[in-house]
Amino acid sequence: MSGLAIFLALASAATWGLADFSGGMVSRRLPTITVTVISQSAGFVALLIVLAARGGGLDGRSFWLGLLAGIGGGTGLAAFYEALSLGTMSIVSPVVACGALVPFVISLATGERPSTLALTGSGIALAGAVLASLEERRSGVPERARAIALALIAAGALGLFVYFLGLGSREGSALSTLVGARTGSLSFLLLLALGRRTPLRLGIRSLAAVGAVGLCDVAANALFALASGRGLLSIVSVLGSLYPVMTVLLAYIVLGERLTRLQIAGIGIALIGVAAVSAG
Repeated sequence: MSGLAIFLALASAATWGLADFSGGMVSRRLPTITVTVISQSAGFVALLIVLAARGGGLDGRSFWLGLLAGIGGGTGLAAFYEALSLGTMSIVSPVVACGALVPFVISLATGERPSTLALTGSGIALAGAVLASLEERRSGVPERARAIALALIAAGALGLFVYFLGLGSREGSALSTLVGARTGSLSFLLLLALGRRTPLRLGIRSLAAVGAVGLCDVAANALFALASGRGLLSIVSVLGSLYPVMTVLLAYIVLGERLTRLQIAGIGIALIGVAAVSAG
């Protein structure tokens, strides 16, 4: 796989980590659905501006694959932000990172053939993420147990998002795929907000913060889409799942979160597994 693909995938991981940390922070003081709808809207506006600047044409197949990605992305993002607002960022994030196994397995089933090292690494990553989440389960705090459940839902949904986002970008236009994905996720989240009668108004300061999260998220999506067109989707998806490294570092530096030795070992094992997949 090309060095550019690896660089773009790692850049997407770093940018996703920043977006997820920031989204989790604002979700602790604002309604989760409000945060997701407004952040997704900010990213959608940015994509429309880019689309208009490039002539406004859309590739039909890429758009529809992006739409499928967006439905998974909207579901996963809502579950992820809710989990981050309830649980410890450093634990929830590695669990959600296991969503990388979804596109990894689908890519294998559809013909990609990574090495044995990559296959072994995926199992190590999953084991490490489960180990990292044990402390949450043992705590007996209902909110934390719910955070883990939501993280698992987010992992599956975001895994589908990553797969269809990568597939659409590889088989056609990355920009069309991104527009389709944002259309799907935003439509889903707007329906969810209407169903829950969630207010979508924010003050100027909060609006700016949430908008920045959305721009960061769409930038990460764009970097991943570009990486997918230049390397194996199974490998790129795992490299993109390294975003917990950024989230954990920010949680440690900004929030002073402390981890037990068991949790540190679990996070380390998960990241080693992901690195092994990418090396394979």
